[in-house]
Amino acid sequence: MMEKNGNSLVFKYQTLFYNNRQILSYATNEAFAFIGQGDENIKMYRGNFKIEDYVISRIPLNHFEITETSDSFIFNLSSNGQESLLKIKASLDSFGRLILNLTVSEDSYNRLWLRLPAQAEDKIYGCGEQLSYFNLRGQHFPLWTSEPGIGRNKNTMTTFKADTQDQAGGDYYTTNFPEPTFISTEKYYCHTNSYVYADFDFRNADFHELQYWGIPESLIFETAETYKDLLVKLTNLLGRQPGLPEWTDQGLLLGIQGGTARTYETVDKLRKAGVKIAGVFCQDWEGTQQTSFGKRNFWNWQWDPKLYPGLDTKINDWKKEGIRFLSYINPYLVNTSELYLEAANHNYFARNHDGDIYLVDFGEFNCGVVDFTNPAAFNWFKNLIKTNLIDFGCDGWMADFGEYLPIDVVLYDGSDPMIRHNQWPMLWAKCNYEAVKESDKLGEIVYFMRAGTAGSQQYCPMLWAGDQSVNWSLDDGLASTIPAALSVGMTGMGLTHSDIGGYTSLHGNVRTPELFMRWAEMETFSPFMRSHEGNRPTENFQVWDDDEAIHHLAMCTNVFTDLTSYRQAVVRENTELGIPVKRPLFIEYEADKAAYDIKYEYLFGPDVLVAPVYDECQATWDVYLPDDNWIHLWSGVEYQGGNYTIEVPIGQPAVFYRKNSAYADVFETITDKY
Repeated sequence: MMEKNGNSLVFKYQTLFYNNRQILSYATNEAFAFIGQGDENIKMYRGNFKIEDYVISRIPLNHFEITETSDSFIFNLSSNGQESLLKIKASLDSFGRLILNLTVSEDSYNRLWLRLPAQAEDKIYGCGEQLSYFNLRGQHFPLWTSEPGIGRNKNTMTTFKADTQDQAGGDYYTTNFPEPTFISTEKYYCHTNSYVYADFDFRNADFHELQYWGIPESLIFETAETYKDLLVKLTNLLGRQPGLPEWTDQGLLLGIQGGTARTYETVDKLRKAGVKIAGVFCQDWEGTQQTSFGKRNFWNWQWDPKLYPGLDTKINDWKKEGIRFLSYINPYLVNTSELYLEAANHNYFARNHDGDIYLVDFGEFNCGVVDFTNPAAFNWFKNLIKTNLIDFGCDGWMADFGEYLPIDVVLYDGSDPMIRHNQWPMLWAKCNYEAVKESDKLGEIVYFMRAGTAGSQQYCPMLWAGDQSVNWSLDDGLASTIPAALSVGMTGMGLTHSDIGGYTSLHGNVRTPELFMRWAEMETFSPFMRSHEGNRPTENFQVWDDDEAIHHLAMCTNVFTDLTSYRQAVVRENTELGIPVKRPLFIEYEADKAAYDIKYEYLFGPDVLVAPVYDECQATWDVYLPDDNWIHLWSGVEYQGGNYTIEVPIGQPAVFYRKNSAYADVFETITDKY
């Protein structure tokens, strides 16, 4: 037995126990590890990946010899007692974490399967941002950053059309933000220290099988008595998000395009109608181009004075009026731009195997991939952010993409793109973070990202849920953003939001006023409130075209600002402790068995329960309340724990607060106003 900082590591009954949790076990006389070789076939089309694997060998390591040292247990695993093929060293680090270090006897082995003991009743959460499932038990999850795809459900017509016409249909597991980290209801986390392609399989009642296309350096475990303490420990390991600027509490970040005059006129119209606006998000500030998908930005990261005349001075005038300007950038450059030529002349792009610049098709236009493994290229792009965005006056931006690194590129440092692919979003986040930090603007500037992975936590102040369809679908509409926030929150990323109204309009999906208003209601109870015109603005509803929707948005933004003191406290809890802002019910109500399977409600901080209306034409909504004393935010009526059907007219989503909250006076003020 070994102990460190109150943590224990024991091997008995053919089983390795860490703080009384079974981690590795031969007790059933079956192998818990398999090693082998595989040959993958991966094809990318516009950020969507077709991934196949031919397994050449899968060798069960059914024999082990164990050696105990003063500070470790060493497993030498073999097949039928022959020479050792895999060594696992189990030890406790200085924090008391369990570290499983893995080494293989031959470099030719590039496949590994590990089985962790499980109970049938265990529930599993995390694996990055998962948009279809929150409790991951019963499914397997390939972990590979990509476009989430359109529809994300192979049984829907939207996904069928996206697959057959665009090669762009998603599936239940496709995500911008995969991470090889999960939390079990046995109250431990498991994190894999590697960026290799992985597939975590939680379908077996007796074990969780973790598959890796490579040999991870290590697996890391910690336990805790509560989920909050477990998240504190996990974010101690992964890092925590920086805090948000105070100006983001002043209202909506209005997503709008079309130039200086249109932006100002629209802001003026909405503000006169009572909409609280903290800033404008103009993703086309660098110019536009038209494709069959819709209007796209011209990926040359500098101000376009033709589309936004006078912006260089107007940006400061708006700031004096309390309107911040947020722009857009991503780590690619279109091959018809000035900055592309500059980067090409300095050899800042990834190459193909012929030595030419690798061009990626982003949908009817081609781009070079800035090679972040080249320190000169990394610094050049970082300085571009400093000069063209920060010095220009931007107070924030969408730091888009990060998922598109092809696996057949040649990188500057010679590293394997199969491993770099999943790491790329973290390197992109780090580039933005360093630009802001070196400009002494941490806490003043906010950028938001959709792609991420382990390590992104410390570099990404705000996540957004990606490009949802402008509809009511469970897997790719408004509803999908709820398990997305809950799952990524259980992976250490607790500041997240989504495009109000959704983004993707294809194959008959068109945004309606009701969808926009219901989405705005949900994002009112969020750390960050931002809208988007979508990929086809002229075909879809826009809030400034409808007086009823403007009035509704004004109410939402006023509630958002009324909640500032409470929201700031909750955001601070995420920054200091890693407890997510949008959290699952069981985080606060661990004894409530029903809470563990709820994926379409969330707690906004510890005291506010939100059950968003995610279906159209609903006058009432079914809500589950944990055992507590709850006050309905709009009526002031008190409820006990249980199941209820609540009236939910537009403007009054199902929202409750804890009666004994320290912020009850804040919530009562909202009840009195609305």
